[in-house]
Amino acid sequence: MVKIGTTVLLCILSCTVFINCGVKHNPSNPTMNKQNIVEVLRENGHLPIEKQMSLYRKLKETNPEGYNFENEDQVTMYGYGFLWNDQPSEALQVFQLIAEQFPESSNAYDSLGEAYFHLGKKEESLMNYQKSLAMNPDNYNAEDYIERIKYPDKKQETPSELFTKVYSAQAYKEDLDDLSEKLIKTHLGIFKFTTEKDFRNTVEEKKALITDQTTYGTFRWHCNEIIASVNCSHTGMGSFRPEDEMLPTSLRFPLQTVLIDGVLYVSDPLSNTQEVSEKDEISSINGTPLEELINQIYNHIPSQGLIETTKRLHFNKWSTGLISYALGFPDKYTVEIVGKKDPITLIETQSHNDPVVNSPIDGCGEPLCLEIIDSETAVLSIFSFVFYRWNNYNEFVEFINKSFLEIKEKQIKNLIIDVRENGGGAPEASIYLLQHLVDSPFTYFSHGEPINGGGIQLPKENAFKGNQYYLIDGHGSSTTGHFMAMVREMELGIIIGEELGSNQFCTAGQTIFKLKNTRTEFYSANNENRVSVGSVSDERGIFPDHDVAQNIDDYLNKVDVVRDYAIKLIQQ
Repeated sequence: MVKIGTTVLLCILSCTVFINCGVKHNPSNPTMNKQNIVEVLRENGHLPIEKQMSLYRKLKETNPEGYNFENEDQVTMYGYGFLWNDQPSEALQVFQLIAEQFPESSNAYDSLGEAYFHLGKKEESLMNYQKSLAMNPDNYNAEDYIERIKYPDKKQETPSELFTKVYSAQAYKEDLDDLSEKLIKTHLGIFKFTTEKDFRNTVEEKKALITDQTTYGTFRWHCNEIIASVNCSHTGMGSFRPEDEMLPTSLRFPLQTVLIDGVLYVSDPLSNTQEVSEKDEISSINGTPLEELINQIYNHIPSQGLIETTKRLHFNKWSTGLISYALGFPDKYTVEIVGKKDPITLIETQSHNDPVVNSPIDGCGEPLCLEIIDSETAVLSIFSFVFYRWNNYNEFVEFINKSFLEIKEKQIKNLIIDVRENGGGAPEASIYLLQHLVDSPFTYFSHGEPINGGGIQLPKENAFKGNQYYLIDGHGSSTTGHFMAMVREMELGIIIGEELGSNQFCTAGQTIFKLKNTRTEFYSANNENRVSVGSVSDERGIFPDHDVAQNIDDYLNKVDVVRDYAIKLIQQ
């Protein structure tokens, strides 16, 4: 088995950092023909950081027209690659270069502040954060760090304290207005799947529910609905994790559940084993019919377009918390069970399993792995495309090269490509994989084309020549949608599973914001990309050729019915 590890990159950066999957395509833009300076730095990553920075300065002095020195964001991300890999000294030198090259950038000094903070140099950190804030008064991230540095002994509020905290109605309403205006200003496709009228009506409806007694937990629930109404998988508030962490166990729905084919099953009775059994079907909770409850919850879960598989998987992961928020945190829960005459009042639980990760996928424990099943069949698992040129793209290239060489040497005839649970990542990684699966040239991007994703892409020498099978699910988003749209367009193989969580169109990148009064953090997509496929609706995901999903028994026993189906299809 071939496998490779990688550092998981978190997109939780300073509030002014822009995380871009690409830039708007402009044929007249001369920078499109320049080599990316970050790629040069990556190619010389074996050099000490001092020499890398000297190389940058030398190239800018001797050949300023040959390289793209204008993209501050990509150099910033190169620096954060060091910071995430626990190399703050190296990150500091990159951020110092950025501040030197972009002296008017508030973000440059914000990044310097963060690097100095990680190095324990609080005085230097404070000075740079103060400079960043002076240049950008909306940099609430800098405000927060300045307070942490000035008042290190100040007790931080716990999640449970935040849950019950109350701000004034005016503060809440100002933040809801701020949230909506930041989304409208930043998100290029904010009214693609909704109308401006409906969006603004949602904001006003949430403001009308605000009172001086509204808790912060309830306020976040309102924010979730506003953000989810945009129907964009790149816009959200942290995948419900902050809301889940602040919710007291005593207020949670005291049953673990799973939604399958519109039926809500009990997957774990928790403290209610005497009244409720595993696999019981719940028809209503506290008098609210199941369909009405699920629709309400779905209104608070972001997804791309009108794709519901993503929402269902999200619900199954966080169900005990989502049900509590949707019902307004009741003190007691009463359920109606199919086949039982009387409603059942549940006992408060002392524990829960959210977030539930009940994946049937028996991977290698890494984001990339190759498994040879028998003399003719192999499974190539690509659980992530998070392999960017400014960080770890070479790891992806090395793994793909090694894997397809082994596939060729072992004369594999059937290749299963598993992209389930793949939330996306770098377009370069998607392109490189496709080059090993096609037999003819192709064009990847048609809109929002990144510099390194343009032009005609050619098949690689070790491109696979046999039968291809693709496994997909509702987790597949962003670049995974691009990848599978190309697979569908070029008819590369048979697709098995459920509707993908994305398609050929992708609102991409992220700009991270904080609201002024409540300091609530959220992120908005800031660009768009589209791959070169035919006219297909942007509202739905890529559909499989064979729709295969778990039933309740498969779920409880963690049976990988999708992979099993692919193997049986090959054997037949």
